[in-house]
Amino acid sequence: VQLQASGGGSVQAGDSIRLSCAASGLNFGRSCMAWFRQGPGEERDLVAAISRSGSWAEYANTVKGRFTISRDNARKTVSLQMGNLKPEDTAIYYCAADYNCILSHLPTEPTAYDVWGQGTLVTVSS
Repeated sequence: VQLQASGGGSVQAGDSIRLSCAASGLNFGRSCMAWFRQGPGEERDLVAAISRSGSWAEYANTVKGRFTISRDNARKTVSLQMGNLKPEDTAIYYCAADYNCILSHLPTEPTAYDVWGQGTLVTVSS
């Protein structure tokens, strides 16, 4: 089972960037997917999570209205479109999969996720 994240980089405040995560070796359509981030000296926090079908998403209050999570079950990918970026969005972003996800629950805690990608760094300059 592997998650491969890509798309990070250095941008200016107000810019947009898109992260992608490709999954292999798991039943993607039965997995809840999420993006977490961890800034310097901080804990790993939820950015966004998306249900198995993609019909339900949850966002951290700090990114609502600026970020959008989406998934393509046929291609086994999950993406995070990030807009109006701010310096405080600077962090390593991780995609994660909960392959025991049930239909009626969308977990937001890191401990609920079974598989993690390697992380991709996003740096936002003011």
